[in-house]
Order: sequence, then structure tokens, then C-alpha cells
Amino acid sequence: MSITGIKGMNDILPGDVETWQHLEEQARRVFGAFGYREIRVPVVEKTELFCRSIGETTDIVEKEMYTFSDKGGTSMTLRPEGTAPVIRAFIQHKMYAQDPVSKLYYIGPMFRHERPQKGRYRQFHQIGAEVIGVDDPKIDAQVLAMLSHYFITTNIPDVTLQINSLGCPECRPGYRESLITFLEQYLSALCADCQRRYTSNPLRVLDCKVPGCKEATQAAPAMLDSLCMGCDTHFNQVKEHLNTLLIDYTVNPRMVRGLDYYTKTTFEMVTGSLGAQNAVAAGGRYDGLISDLGGPELSGIGFAIGLERLALMLGEQSIDPPRPELFIATLGEAATKAGFAMLTHLQRQGILVEMEYTGKSLKAQLRRADKLKTRRVLILGEDELARGVAQLRHMDESLQEEVNLEGLEVRLLSKIHGENEILGA
Repeated sequence: MSITGIKGMNDILPGDVETWQHLEEQARRVFGAFGYREIRVPVVEKTELFCRSIGETTDIVEKEMYTFSDKGGTSMTLRPEGTAPVIRAFIQHKMYAQDPVSKLYYIGPMFRHERPQKGRYRQFHQIGAEVIGVDDPKIDAQVLAMLSHYFITTNIPDVTLQINSLGCPECRPGYRESLITFLEQYLSALCADCQRRYTSNPLRVLDCKVPGCKEATQAAPAMLDSLCMGCDTHFNQVKEHLNTLLIDYTVNPRMVRGLDYYTKTTFEMVTGSLGAQNAVAAGGRYDGLISDLGGPELSGIGFAIGLERLALMLGEQSIDPPRPELFIATLGEAATKAGFAMLTHLQRQGILVEMEYTGKSLKAQLRRADKLKTRRVLILGEDELARGVAQLRHMDESLQEEVNLEGLEVRLLSKIHGENEILGA
């Protein structure tokens, strides 16, 4: 019996990988223009990091983490999200001593043990960004402007921005108590999960997707009505800056985040194209997280983008693999050796070149070149090699010319690079 992959941990095959590469390259380009630098952190961290940052009563920590003990008895966890590892690295390496403001981004896999469904998998991938050390509401708006610009440049359709404020340690406890009091009146209408967590994590009840819970909490109090003066002022300024930047948004007072570290501004980019799993990016402020993990008193804000969901949305806009600039078709042993040497030399110059290695007929080689959508085919046989020439077929124009082999590589490189410059590549 053949061995198959683990359910919910998917292979990304050629044909799909190009879409992922496009999404990742656009992130590097857009985030780089906004002053962000890439950081790479391990996929495994000490379990304590996620318990302290995400919160022990969250669904992620209670039910979804891949946790195990290593040979030394240390509890380890495959990272379920990216912010906590980035903050751990920021503190451990004292990056705050180099510059009080850090703009960082990451790309990589995350892991959660949950029921696989469309757009939600056990190994999933995120592009995330974090700004550390800026409390001003302008940075909230700029983060959202960058996120919105990323979706525009990647041609992701049907995405809208929703924002909310979750308050701070000063105003949230009072709201939390009023919400628990409200929920106690409707316990029988709530699902088993919400009945279990309504006192330990009441905000998550507002985010439950079970229809009965959504209906029962329609009249629940909103955090926006309980904000302290500082949080209210901050949120109003965020909205003013978004209006200045012409960023469209809606205020969603029911939007909460599933991680305990969020404060003040929270947000989601949502779509109507993916059913229940409608968030394609989400994030917010986490002003107390850095000090909670042993670092200095610095504020932070960030987001994560779900790559699988973006790839699904770009499914009908699949990105073609790059076209070979040249296919070398050869006939005879001497011609094959000469063609193979030319192939390798051009590849070392950064040119995508292909050839057939197994001695197939010229007709079969040309079929292969056509399948690859090659721009040009160089046909080299024993007779042509003896005369120092070859046939160069331009596939797009259906033209063929005889060319001298002497200096051909230089002429080809010049022509290819010239066309790329014209195309802006």
C-alpha cells in the first residue's frame, strides 16, 4: 500500500506553486517599500510561549496546538501563529537596543489540529507583518493602507476591510463583566463550546459561527460603547487617518480576535467568496504583549494573511510558468554534445533553456518545445554542426532562419536581455 500525506497537510504542486510565488514576491515588494525587513523564526517553540501570549483559555491552546515533549522533557509546540515567535526573537536578541522602532515581516507555515475544510488546514501558511515601538494611531492606519495596497497589487477580488476596537486593560474588564451578565440570560441557546467558555473567554462567544449563538447574542453589548477615553480617542483618530488615506472600511462591533493579546484596534479583511471561512487577513494591536513576554514596555501592531485562502481566490487567475527562451533540438551524438554545452552555458547566464536528453526524434523534440511554449527552437544536426550553422525557429512568428554558430550565444543573450528590458522584466 502506498503512503499518502497527512490529512490537512497539503502538497503544493508545480502549476499551483507559481501562484504562491506571486503572492510571496508581491509581499516582499510591497512590504519592502513600506520599510519592513524579513525575519525568519523556527517552526517549533517552547509551549510556554503560546500559553503566555495567546492565552490558556483560547481554543488554540486548549484544543488545536501540536504539542509534544522532546527527549529532554521540554514541552514543545509547532507554532500555531507567527506573532509570538517574532516577539520572542525581538526580545531575546534585544533588537530594541538597535532601533526603538522595528518593522518586520515573515512568510511560512503554521500548524493547528482542527477539522480540515475549504481554506482551513492543519498545516497552513501565512504572510505576516509586525510594527513594534509606535503607539501613534497613524501607524494603525498605515498598516491597514499597506495591507489594502497588497490586496490591490495581487489582484485579489471582493475583499473589504472591517475594523473594531477591543479596548485596553483599563476598560475591557468592565465590558467583560457586562457581557458575561448578558450571556447568562441566554445560556440554554448557546452551543456547548460557548457554554463552556462564556466566563473564561466571553468575547469569543460573539465570534461563534453557530447560528443559534449568533441569534442569541444579537443584542449583546458592544465594546465600542465601553471604551475608556484613551481608547475611544485612539479609535476615532485611526478612522480619521483612514479617511485621509481614502481607505474604505466598515466598523464591525461584533468582530473579536481569538488571541488574548489583542488591544485597541483590531481588523479583518473579509471576502464573500469563501463561505464561512471569510477572513483572508486579520490582526490588531498588542500593546502589552512585549512586556508580558519579558521585554520592554513597547507597543505593537501586526497582521497575518492566509496564503491558502488567497490562492483559492486566485484559482481562476492561475499564473503560467515562465516560458523557456530557447529549446535546443539536436540530432546525432556530436550535435547533442555541442547542444548540451550551449544549454549549460546559457543557463549559467540566467537564461531559461531546455532540451531533450534521451535522443528522441526531431518531431518529438519539437512537440516538447511547443508544449513548453518555448519562444525559440535551435535545431542542430550533424550536417549543420559540420558547416558551423544551425536553424533558429521563432515560434511566435512561425519564422525560421539559418544562423552561424560562431558568436551565437552572445547574440542570443543580447537579444533576450534586450527583449526583457523592453518588457520591463
